[in-house]
Amino acid sequence: MVRIRLRRIGLKGQPTYRVVAADKESPRDGRFLEILGFYNPRTQPATVHLKEDRVYHWMKNGALPTESVAQVFKASGTMDRWERFKKGEAVETLVKEAEEAEAKRKEAGKGK
Repeated sequence: MVRIRLRRIGLKGQPTYRVVAADKESPRDGRFLEILGFYNPRTQPATVHLKEDRVYHWMKNGALPTESVAQVFKASGTMDRWERFKKGEAVETLVKEAEEAEAKRKEAGKGK
């Protein structure tokens, strides 16, 4: 079974994570199938970059996100867009919407 989970990278005491699709049996930092994004919890607000079309592809084929990844997806709005994707919305419109939301977050972060 494939899981979408976090893979830790970074120095000691300075964690950053890759969001990856990996087999459930693989160790946390071991073998993975594909890199789906990046998550840095140390910034204010946390930085999240996802390849949403690939996330939808893996979830459509049965991959399940772990609890921590589900929280990251919920915070970034990916889970809401996933529900809309399941109801039949086009991937292109959802990905474009995600890019616009990320651009807004960057603008808000620069204004501070």
